[in-house]
Amino acid sequence: MAVGIVVVVFLVLVVSARAIAGLYTDWLWFGSLRLRPVWTEVLGTKVGLAVVMALVFGVLVIPNLVFARRGTHGAGQPDDPVVMVREVVDRRPVLVHLGIALVVALPFGIAGIGAWNEWILFSNYVPFGTEDPLFNLDVGFYVFRLPFLAFLANWLFGALIVVTIASAAAHYLWGGIRVVTDAELPSVTMTGRAKAHLSLLLAAVALVKAGNYVLDRYDLTRSTRGVVHGASYTDVTAQLPAFNLLILISVVAAGLLVFNIRRRGWVLPVIAVGLWFFVALVVGTVYPVLLQRFRVEPAESTREAKYIERNIEATRVAMGLDDVEVSPFAYDEELAAGELQENAETIRNVRLWDPLILRQTYQRLQEVRTFYRFTDVDIDRYLVDGEQTQIVLSARELNPDSLPSDTWENRRLAFTHGYGAVLSPANAVTSDGQPDFLVKNIPPQGAPAITEPRLYHGESIGGYAIVNTGRDEIDYLQEDGTAVTNRYDGEGGVGIGSVVRRLAFALRFGDINPLISGFMTSESRILYMRDIRDRVEAIAPFLHYDADPYPVVVDGRITWLIDAYTTSSYYPYAQQADRSRLPADSGLQHDFNYIRNSVKVAVDAYDGDVTFYIVDDADPIAAAYAKAFPRLFTDGDEVPDELRAHFRYPEELFRVQTNMWGRYHIGDADEFYSQSDRWNIAQDPDSVAAAPDSAATDDTTSSARERMDPYYLQMRLPDERSTEFLILQPFVPFSDDDTRRELAGFMTAKSDPENYGRLRVFVMPRDRQVDGPAIVSARMNQEPEVSQLITLLSRAGSEVLQGNLLVIPIEQSLVYIRPLYVQATGANAVPELKKVIVAFGNQIAISDTLQGALATVFGDAPETLEEGPGDGGPVDGTGVSDEAARLLEQAAQAFADADAALRDGDAVAYLRKLEEGRQLFDEACRVEAGQGDSGEEDVGQEDGDS
Repeated sequence: MAVGIVVVVFLVLVVSARAIAGLYTDWLWFGSLRLRPVWTEVLGTKVGLAVVMALVFGVLVIPNLVFARRGTHGAGQPDDPVVMVREVVDRRPVLVHLGIALVVALPFGIAGIGAWNEWILFSNYVPFGTEDPLFNLDVGFYVFRLPFLAFLANWLFGALIVVTIASAAAHYLWGGIRVVTDAELPSVTMTGRAKAHLSLLLAAVALVKAGNYVLDRYDLTRSTRGVVHGASYTDVTAQLPAFNLLILISVVAAGLLVFNIRRRGWVLPVIAVGLWFFVALVVGTVYPVLLQRFRVEPAESTREAKYIERNIEATRVAMGLDDVEVSPFAYDEELAAGELQENAETIRNVRLWDPLILRQTYQRLQEVRTFYRFTDVDIDRYLVDGEQTQIVLSARELNPDSLPSDTWENRRLAFTHGYGAVLSPANAVTSDGQPDFLVKNIPPQGAPAITEPRLYHGESIGGYAIVNTGRDEIDYLQEDGTAVTNRYDGEGGVGIGSVVRRLAFALRFGDINPLISGFMTSESRILYMRDIRDRVEAIAPFLHYDADPYPVVVDGRITWLIDAYTTSSYYPYAQQADRSRLPADSGLQHDFNYIRNSVKVAVDAYDGDVTFYIVDDADPIAAAYAKAFPRLFTDGDEVPDELRAHFRYPEELFRVQTNMWGRYHIGDADEFYSQSDRWNIAQDPDSVAAAPDSAATDDTTSSARERMDPYYLQMRLPDERSTEFLILQPFVPFSDDDTRRELAGFMTAKSDPENYGRLRVFVMPRDRQVDGPAIVSARMNQEPEVSQLITLLSRAGSEVLQGNLLVIPIEQSLVYIRPLYVQATGANAVPELKKVIVAFGNQIAISDTLQGALATVFGDAPETLEEGPGDGGPVDGTGVSDEAARLLEQAAQAFADADAALRDGDAVAYLRKLEEGRQLFDEACRVEAGQGDSGEEDVGQEDGDS
């Protein structure tokens, strides 16, 4: 017997060894971060709920089974299966009861694990200080209490149903319930003991269901029946009274079930249950549907007005839109060069480098070695020569898939980290069309100085690395191939000097090498959970994280900043968020109707230290988590000023808010219902080909157009004194067929510390049409000078890439700016900025530089950070020789004549003009190619050389 037990225990340990190792190494990992109390609190809550739920179910089921077994045994034949089962149970009743309880209680216990977050919020309640308009309860009841109470009521209802069924089966087994089949009609007889027992259980089920109905009343504040979310006219006038009636009937049914214990038959309980189902069906379901269809819908705007007002107010508060400052934008096309000069800082910071395109440029110019990569390019601002300047930057991270040799030693011991970062002003361009780097190369050169360039933690870093081994780590390779090495001297990671720990990690990662490698020493440390999003999600899984962490350089070190959100789907009367423009990997890809960016997370790229700063102490959910995990959070007042200066208003939060503002900028219930003034996010110019007058054509009537992404700017807003770092999103009027493309307004959100989070909306005049981004983009592409240049730059061997179209508000005017990049076709293409298009009013200009294009439109322009081709200064004009320009103009006219001939049905004239245009264009290309020594170089050759 003892040997058998030992064998079983050994087998269980072998099977569960990896799980045990995972638990142990998690404990070590949290300890290395000095956050073990967080781990124990979360794990303890999960285990505690599972155990309590399982025990409660056991307490419910075992006494009921024992009570049923002690009933009178019925007669039966020895070979009757029921009698045979009864005899087996009688031999070991305690063991059988415990076994049944354990098997059935297991899923009910596991169900409790899923409610761990609801319990933490329930037990750390913080009032919102705002009451809902229907029940006059604090919003905190709905956010903190209702979710767990609803889970508990549903759990208890399900548990009692299972206990009742199990008890009925036990009574049948022990003869308390008999099925008589001898008569013509089969019948069921029941002893008084069985009847009393089951009546009490059913009464308990009825009372729990009454409790469910009570909670369902409160959940009406999230109803989706009406025009908007929240309790509607039908919910308040029909569904709420129906729930009240069902509560009464449930209680009456419970009373009748108890009263019927001493009466013969089941007439009263059947009547009660029948009435219960009738009311639930007719009063609780059919009547509200009929009321909605025949009374509400014919006069919906009137009936729902009060409830729409409640929804507007609640949604604005829940989405952080209640303090939006709305300002008129007196659109003016009389912007003068002097006013442009007054906004020189805005012009100097116009972003000419599209992050998606710049990542490829960075990769080609600055990856240095194939085992480095730039995962993402981010936007921030830094002081450059004493002036706040918009910056694009990217961390040079390790690319473990491109190591010189993919061995375990290389992957885990030698190539362990990325190295440095690159930074360049968003407006700076060298004379050859490349970014003008502030920080570049390996080791990092430039300012801000990076004194600790090694990145052991970053984006998309999987697996583990072991440092302080007998093998030096490779920082980088010099030009002659010699490796520059280093040894880790930080405090990050977990020590694996002991055999036990090495065995645990070998089991965790399914890799025996940490256990057997001869490079391991007593000082060795293992770094894992190195992906920064995985890292913070493991520490605080109750927060939701932005998909775009970004690096900042502070005090010579690289620190990752991640925006963390608190959300809830229980805010009364608030609309569920529109998540249509969120990235697929966003932590906000779940239902919610309340959101705050209450937490900023800083992760040190070298040590992996993580600090959670609560920056919005007015958020009750963040306050509740701070009560639950006091060791985890740091007060926002303790954020270093150098780090706070790099906080950005999160793009994902801004996407949600601008999605919602399209409807919720309307404050009047009647106008909200008619949606006559509803807005939509401006169409992405690259996804729509709008005519200059925005008239709909066959290819522009789709309502599924992609939308413009918001973008960061360092600029001065109208009527303000200084430039600030902000994010901007343009709007157009809403239309079902998506043909409305005039600008309706734009929203901004500020990021600088003194005004962080301030939202402003500028509204275009209603008495005139202001062209939106899609219309302006179409006009740019149709401008002959622009289209000719794009065609010329796209000749054999080269490709033109159009950057983001930016809407730049200057005073009460709008300047549209779009950069053009040229890259050679092929695997090693380097996109280079070659042209900039500027549109203002009816004027469109293209030049080698932004300054040149602005000067063409306004007569003069402030200095920018660009260098013109050749001499390092701005160059106006198109950069094309006069002769080539003349030929291109003639070619464009020939093509226009060909189009006219085609419309007139003159095929001969069409072919003649088409051939004429082709010859003129080819001649222009030959002329321009001959200008390579004195004018612009042959783009195809230049990019090929690059």
